[in-house]
Amino acid sequence: MSRSRTRTRTQQLAAAGLIAAIYATVTLLAPIPQYMGVQFRVAEALTVLPFLFAEAIPGLAVGCFLANLLGSPLMLDWVFGTLATLLAALWTRRMPNPYLAALPPVICNAVIVGAEIAWFCVQEGDAFLPAYAINAFTVGLGEAVACYVLGIPLLRLLPRIPSLRGWLTAREF
Repeated sequence: MSRSRTRTRTQQLAAAGLIAAIYATVTLLAPIPQYMGVQFRVAEALTVLPFLFAEAIPGLAVGCFLANLLGSPLMLDWVFGTLATLLAALWTRRMPNPYLAALPPVICNAVIVGAEIAWFCVQEGDAFLPAYAINAFTVGLGEAVACYVLGIPLLRLLPRIPSLRGWLTAREF
């Protein structure tokens, strides 16, 4: 059995809780647009972490839910923003390399959060598709910057930290 699989439930829960706390804190305290169409969440760089360890999946979902609950004016965001993060985390875990691991958060957030924002802005009718296209693009762009510019370097850095080596899934870069 590899060292990455010998963690206790308490350690797994603590890791998930730490990720949730970091995600929510960074999202709520960063002084940049993090809700609605044009957004850039620095905390979204963490959405690549399931590539390295499974505890990141519930941690990201809980952290996103807390950030949206405390920071978003849209009740839909509490559900669908969290759903986008959870689906992306599950998908990221299955990716074969870090560059592909950064793609699920971009796609899930562009599609789901873009639709959520468009629906909030125009509800339905002829204006929905143009609003969706714009919001999917802007959300996806912000997500791509967070995941590729910040997340990929994070994936490269974490395995180099000696105290984390036993926690992380051995993956090739």
